[in-house]
Amino acid sequence: MNLKGRSFLTLKDFTPDEIEYLIDLAAELKAKKKQGITGNSLKGKNIALIFEKPSTRTRCAFAVACNDEGGYHEYLGKKEIQLGGKESVEDTARVLGRMFDGIEYRGFSHKNVELLAKYSGVPVWNGLTDEYHPTQILADFLTLKEHFGYLKGLNFVFVGDGRNNMANSLMIGCGKMGLNCTIIAPKALWPNEDVVDVSRSYAQASGAVITVTEDMAAVKDADCIYTDVWCSMGEEDKAAERVALLRPYQVNAGVMKASGKDTTVFMHCLPAVKGNEVTEDVFEADYSIVFDEAENRMHTIKAVMVATLGD
Repeated sequence: MNLKGRSFLTLKDFTPDEIEYLIDLAAELKAKKKQGITGNSLKGKNIALIFEKPSTRTRCAFAVACNDEGGYHEYLGKKEIQLGGKESVEDTARVLGRMFDGIEYRGFSHKNVELLAKYSGVPVWNGLTDEYHPTQILADFLTLKEHFGYLKGLNFVFVGDGRNNMANSLMIGCGKMGLNCTIIAPKALWPNEDVVDVSRSYAQASGAVITVTEDMAAVKDADCIYTDVWCSMGEEDKAAERVALLRPYQVNAGVMKASGKDTTVFMHCLPAVKGNEVTEDVFEADYSIVFDEAENRMHTIKAVMVATLGD
């Protein structure tokens, strides 16, 4: 499958077959790395890593993946370039596109990553925006496939802030790949109807069901229970309000048991605020696969770069 030259901004832009290809490529690259085999797919390639929001997993995943494939990366922090400040995003894109072969962007506005892709002339990869977090979903799906052996037909439940970038991207990804996706959140934090509608259109084609509810009983039959921080980056001023609103939506041992399955796994994109969205005992339980998920950020990000830029 040829994805050369494509940007990776949201899973909406990729077919189920293309998403599956990236997951399978990641599994292949992971297996090779475990055997001590790295590649030269990115040899001679220079990659810009733009970070308006700090990150452990995204930054390290792009850096190690780039190094493994023989590339060079340059970290560009919030105060190191003039993106959207003294210089327009369009102009920054055109400059970076003449110096770098690929650009990663992790920041606030999804419009920024779209402009980088439009004006740079090189592949651009979304490391996270306020609306979408597509590389995380690839890691999540690789982890689930490793654990269960398949994706289509799994019952996936997200509990917490239903209108954040994770809920958005999970609905889209599940709809595309045929996982039944349930978002459990208070009505004040339900996802945008446009995202729900487009996810349901994908689900109709794949045979999946997308459900949005405030009823915690909907964890029944879940194969995976997933949560995220209650207060996303840039929303720290709403922390007290969010904690009060989301306290009934904490993932604890009782919630895991309510799935009715002893095979249910717990997932979290990290970092976690233990004691808020998840209890310590659930986070540390044998059924928690959060660190497999964290490692798989690197393998799936490597797959994206190799597929869209690599030789």
